[in-house]
Amino acid sequence: MVSIDIICVGRLKEKYWVDAVAEYSKRLSRFCKLCIIELTEDQDMLAKLPTGSDSYIIALDIQGKKLDSEQLAEKMADVQLAGKSRIAFLIGGSTGLSEAEKSAAHMRLSFSAMTFPHQMFRVMLLEQIYRAFKINNNETYHK
Repeated sequence: MVSIDIICVGRLKEKYWVDAVAEYSKRLSRFCKLCIIELTEDQDMLAKLPTGSDSYIIALDIQGKKLDSEQLAEKMADVQLAGKSRIAFLIGGSTGLSEAEKSAAHMRLSFSAMTFPHQMFRVMLLEQIYRAFKINNNETYHK
């Protein structure tokens, strides 16, 4: 089973975001082992990155590549077929990711040219990961 790490700056504050993350965590449990690592702004994200040849790191970056849901599903499937059993997604803080964090990634991914609140974005990312697993397992999911 693939492991998905969400390495992010900040903690969820509002109950509705906590509840949404809990719901997607529950849904994802049948597809992957999910680990959410919350950091403070001054913690070293690079120290938390998975290492080893089985890891694939995706930095969420406004300047990154834009994919639709099907393309993200295909990318995740390709990564796993290449022998990567641990995929880490990096979500920066209020100033985004550092150049060192972006450079440590195998891929930079952009959801949009817009800026989103970090708490909301974590839920959006989990939803897209869930959608990717549903697509890759040929299961129906609303559009």
